[in-house]
Amino acid sequence: MTTMNAKLAEILLVEDNEGDIELTREAFEDAKFRNKLYVVEDGDQALDYLYKRNGKEGFATPDIVLLDLNLPGTNGREVLEIIKSDPVLKRIPVIVMTSSKAEKDIMESYDLHANCYIVKPVSAKKFIDVVQHVENFWVDVVCLPVK
Repeated sequence: MTTMNAKLAEILLVEDNEGDIELTREAFEDAKFRNKLYVVEDGDQALDYLYKRNGKEGFATPDIVLLDLNLPGTNGREVLEIIKSDPVLKRIPVIVMTSSKAEKDIMESYDLHANCYIVKPVSAKKFIDVVQHVENFWVDVVCLPVK
């Protein structure tokens, strides 16, 4: 294991809401870290990215996945289940970031081995603050597995 301080983290954002994508990008740009943020807008694109197929063959395996639950096509729960069932991908921390506060969604996400569950704040300032805290914790504090 290694801390991410030694290199930039590759972060995959799986999000279909343009506003949330822009706020996440803004949070990363404002942060002290210069990690690489890649964005896909649905579950099928996320799986193509993770499995390096359908034009995404040269993409890096992410160090962290930020995953919305409510996605078109393959939904976030299905993506989470596939990631955590794969012998290699299961080591990637998956942070569920969604608008749902439903106890059922929270429990199901943890049952599928999400590494954490965050309800997206409504205000833009609070949203950016949360994303920066996520980045600080998962990149500067946590030791991630070596790819």
